[in-house]
Amino acid sequence: MDDDVYATDHTRRMIAGDAASGALGMRVVRAEPGRAVVRMTVRSDMLNGFAVAHGGFVFALADTALALACNETEAVTLVAGADIAFLSPAHEGDELEAVAERRAFEGRSGLYDVRVSTGDGRIVAELRGRTRETGMPRP
Repeated sequence: MDDDVYATDHTRRMIAGDAASGALGMRVVRAEPGRAVVRMTVRSDMLNGFAVAHGGFVFALADTALALACNETEAVTLVAGADIAFLSPAHEGDELEAVAERRAFEGRSGLYDVRVSTGDGRIVAELRGRTRETGMPRP
């Protein structure tokens, strides 16, 4: 990963230690305070019984983008809850892009929206996530 896609060292370290996102082939395009862009190509082992991307993989992509966008301080921030709406199916070979953006941050709580779309702009899912800064220092 190029250094210039990360605005902070802790997001670079965070994704380097994220074995789950790495195993799914996620690629960070941009990670900065309050905003992140992550891509993933749908593989055959990510399909459900109807030959469309399993919702859990789409959610995982959105969750990774959200995690990068919300970890802007030296304290660990976690997703406290999220709701997702699946709007259209993704298929094998589709390049999915998740764009996470901060909508509000008060005290230790944040609110973020994540849009997952295909390369041609078709919206696959929209996620609304709630975050909580834990106060735990980063490892």
